[in-house]
Amino acid sequence: MQSKKNPQVARNLLFRPSLSGPAAGLQARLRPCGMATAHPATLEPMAQAERLPLSGDRYIAYHRRNHAANDLNEKGTPLQRQAPGIVFLGGFASDMNGTKAMALDTYCAATGRAFVRFDYRGHGQSSGEFTDGTISTWRDDVLTVLDRLTQGPQILIGSSMGGWLMLLAALARPARIHALIGLAAAPDFTEELMWETMDAGMRRRLMEVGRIEEPSAYSDQPYVITRALIEDGREHRLLRGAIAIDRPVRLIHGQADIDVPFSISLRLADHLVARDVVVTLVKDGDHRLSRQQDLDRLIMTVDELS
Repeated sequence: MQSKKNPQVARNLLFRPSLSGPAAGLQARLRPCGMATAHPATLEPMAQAERLPLSGDRYIAYHRRNHAANDLNEKGTPLQRQAPGIVFLGGFASDMNGTKAMALDTYCAATGRAFVRFDYRGHGQSSGEFTDGTISTWRDDVLTVLDRLTQGPQILIGSSMGGWLMLLAALARPARIHALIGLAAAPDFTEELMWETMDAGMRRRLMEVGRIEEPSAYSDQPYVITRALIEDGREHRLLRGAIAIDRPVRLIHGQADIDVPFSISLRLADHLVARDVVVTLVKDGDHRLSRQQDLDRLIMTVDELS
């Protein structure tokens, strides 16, 4: 696998800073529909996130847009079918203000779509320590958001680790899922892109001390991998058998992704039982898939599945 040739690069995907900023690609996408978007320089995250309270003093920070009110007929029912809501699931150590999340926010504001973006516990503006998190923790955050902040069928859009979490959420809440979109989806990354790329010394330190620190190519601060993260991840591995999800799935992956090999999306497609699965390979696409053409492709995919 590509990651095993360069384990340091493979692990760095997990701790790159999220890209915050404009959704420039929406200009061209929405203009034919008669909708204007703000100039990219004016597109900024909402100032204050809301908080979804959990037990004790814990909370999940989020931003939510509700469906725009549809025109009603004389019977008081909508004239148009309401499109599925959208929930964006970010990557490992990222936050809800990244480029893709903000592009989707802009699109949903312009089209009246329901939309939720949020930070997992230990990420961004949510409570908790990052090093206390596991795949189980963050999967439960996704389910809490689905159960308490959304209504009706949803399109889950998962980036990198979020692609793993969207699959786990779909398995746990099949009736709530309209479709799935994976962007450089990274199921099983704790095993294949972390544990399997570690040398014997790193594995020994992880097991004895419970954590290891590695330098990051994207931050002055080292990043931490915990024993709990690795061991918990093994309880949720998916690429070893059939994945019982029977909903439309779209997987978009850059062939120039040096962090998560695009072969993972191909393997994922093989394991899904759904027949309506399409893999799109972007020859010059990197792991972030945040260029204008990448955002346009994402919005067109959302439209197709709606």
